[in-house]
Amino acid sequence: MTSGSVTARLPAPARFVLGLGLLLAFAAAGQALTGALGLPLPGSVVGLVLLWAALGLKLVRLHWITDAADGLLGILGLLFIPATVGFLQFLSAGAAWGLWLLVMTAGLLVGAGAAGLLASRLLRPEDS
Repeated sequence: MTSGSVTARLPAPARFVLGLGLLLAFAAAGQALTGALGLPLPGSVVGLVLLWAALGLKLVRLHWITDAADGLLGILGLLFIPATVGFLQFLSAGAAWGLWLLVMTAGLLVGAGAAGLLASRLLRPEDS
């Protein structure tokens, strides 16, 4: 953290709230942008891209969001609990899930295998 910056002189809870506010602002901007433009992407992903661009252009300083990001990473496991519970509720949807899971796994294996074969052929040194 830059020792001469205004944010460095703020107390830790204030830095956390500032960083959390910035992270939430970028998430909300991503949601608004995907909603307004009808983009087929999650708003949070667009918000992360916007944050990445703002960090790269030095519009947002990394030390502004460090405290909030570290705090959120500390409880990351807890943030997955609602998603896991929601997923488990849909597992009782019936045998159709097994078929879809089989189709998706087969598609993944075929795609990964084709990509692997293509990469091995493209990276193979030419015989002279």
